[in-house]
Amino acid sequence: MEAVLNPGRLIAAAVNDGIGTTLKGIALLVGLGSMFGAILEISGGAQTLAVTMVRKFGDEKAAWALGVTGLVIAMPVFFDAGLIILIPLAFSLAKKTKRSSLFYAIPLLAGLAVGHAYIPPTPGPVLVATMLNVELGWVILIGILCGAVAMIVAGPFWGAVCGKKYFVPVPEHVAQQQDVDESKLPGFWMVVGIILIPLVLIIADSVAGVVPALAPIQPVIGFLGEPFVALTIATIAAMILLGFKRGYTKEELEKVMTKSLEPTGMILLVTACGGVLRYVLQYSGLGEVIGNAVSSAALPIVVVAFIVAALVRISVGSATVAMTMAAGIIAAMPEIASLSSIYLACTTAAIAGGATVCSHFNDSGFWLVKSLVGLDEKTTLKTWTVMETLVGCTGFVVALIISFFA
Repeated sequence: MEAVLNPGRLIAAAVNDGIGTTLKGIALLVGLGSMFGAILEISGGAQTLAVTMVRKFGDEKAAWALGVTGLVIAMPVFFDAGLIILIPLAFSLAKKTKRSSLFYAIPLLAGLAVGHAYIPPTPGPVLVATMLNVELGWVILIGILCGAVAMIVAGPFWGAVCGKKYFVPVPEHVAQQQDVDESKLPGFWMVVGIILIPLVLIIADSVAGVVPALAPIQPVIGFLGEPFVALTIATIAAMILLGFKRGYTKEELEKVMTKSLEPTGMILLVTACGGVLRYVLQYSGLGEVIGNAVSSAALPIVVVAFIVAALVRISVGSATVAMTMAAGIIAAMPEIASLSSIYLACTTAAIAGGATVCSHFNDSGFWLVKSLVGLDEKTTLKTWTVMETLVGCTGFVVALIISFFA
């Protein structure tokens, strides 16, 4: 009735509620995550992980090492930055073994895509989790399970197929570069420990809520496991251990952290628009209409979430827009309120999977990979696009299986 009598006020309410409710749960996390990732990047922490993992795995299993490294690095570092930092290592391995660059580049790309899509504190899953009102701890746990399987299928396995089928030489300008000086890199376990701080604290908070034995210390764990507190602790640890102790001055760190916030404006704006979409659907009653249509189709919410995200991804090209629109539509459905945290975490993973499939010409990642790896458009479609589709579909299948037990 309100919609008929005063649609203007209803639209204004949807905009105000959508922006306010959405950004209050994600703005601080995106900012802290950007600063955390920037310190990890300039300190050489990402290279430390990659070089150490490759040495431990050996040249024969280096593709697996790059996949795991990409997955870990993409959680705190944006996809583009992670690729630019780590792709020289993939090229150096290809030069050393005289194999196609794709043999190592595809596993690295798969790891980066998985970490960027499925596992907080990267902005995408944080956005979806905020809109669906699900604890980040469960999103991290489900995301790691879905992401690990997706990385294996789309990384080492698909990379081996691409490496045999398409020989892509190392770019000439990269072939002349010197190898990384490991003596100037930070310690491996220190970097791993800093990255694990927010993940462990957030997961501990979720686990403490369902384990009676942890009840006495639940208030402490609950405070430390609050996402923005956990990320603040990790950022401070990175500033001290990877910044000040490695010779960076306060002014230099301030410049690095301030510059890292520049790309977050667009992320927050798109996120806010997703929140507005959710409340427009909810207040107008369209969310209920969609929910009833889904009920009549007898499809699980997890499947609907994947399909909606995939359709937007294919039509628009942007993974962020696909996640935002799909999360807004799913969050407006009345059934969401009655679902368990684990099921909602599976739904979050399904949206992430749908928003990852079928990268094509409208996706900036498509052109970045094409130019950095040295591919033509046709080969990029046959390798990178298929890899992205494997990442999305595999993660979705794992999430669907887990949802049956939620």
